[in-house]
Amino acid sequence: MAEGDIAIWFKGIPIVTRVWFSLCVLFPLAGRIGLLNPLYMILEYGLVVYRFQIWRLLTCAVFYVISPATGFHYLMNLYFLYSYSRRLESGVFDGRSADYLFMVLIHWAILLVLGLLVGLWLLMDSLVMSVIYVWCQLNQDVIMQFWFGMQFKAMYFPWVLTIFGMVLRGGGVEELLGIFTGHAYFFLMFKYPQDFGGRAFLSTPQFLYKWLPNRRTIGGFGQAPISRRQDPSANVGGGRHDWGQGNVLGD
Repeated sequence: MAEGDIAIWFKGIPIVTRVWFSLCVLFPLAGRIGLLNPLYMILEYGLVVYRFQIWRLLTCAVFYVISPATGFHYLMNLYFLYSYSRRLESGVFDGRSADYLFMVLIHWAILLVLGLLVGLWLLMDSLVMSVIYVWCQLNQDVIMQFWFGMQFKAMYFPWVLTIFGMVLRGGGVEELLGIFTGHAYFFLMFKYPQDFGGRAFLSTPQFLYKWLPNRRTIGGFGQAPISRRQDPSANVGGGRHDWGQGNVLGD
């Protein structure tokens, strides 16, 4: 029965999120138990450019070094990936997984350039943050709860995560790169065409539609929800967004 429930749950995850989530589980676990060498999965400029180890461009986005010091953060990354990627793909991108895949690929490409420029070895943190940022921009007025009963609008959530990352891990660079990437995509795809009357610079390649045909049409691609309507997949009750009862990160 339990195995059947897990299979039903897994098959119920939208296809792009399902594949992405699975890769982010399989590669880190393979590295943790020694099936794959972590040194072969990080992003390193010289090895990519001069030795043509092209696979690093993918593995750096789905691999994470799991250790006693990083295990909790890795699990939170998985939670955020599953939660917010699923909400985006089944919300504003419902029935348009090709468009959602294109969004993830755009984020990935931007982060690859930034990662090579700043010497970032792993992109999982930044890529997940970029997706969180887009969801939060499309659901700005959703009230979220955090540690100690803190409440704030979703539009501030990426910044709250960044501050907590700085305090708890001494990091912040990965989160800031993710915010920059998510903002660049959101501006070009949603804000610039709608608020400034500009043309859409990003268009999903046709071959992606052959791989992932649209199930149905819900308005034109590049249109944010009217009046920032809340994502129907978000669990909002009484104006509050329940994403962990206020103590996910510190429980």
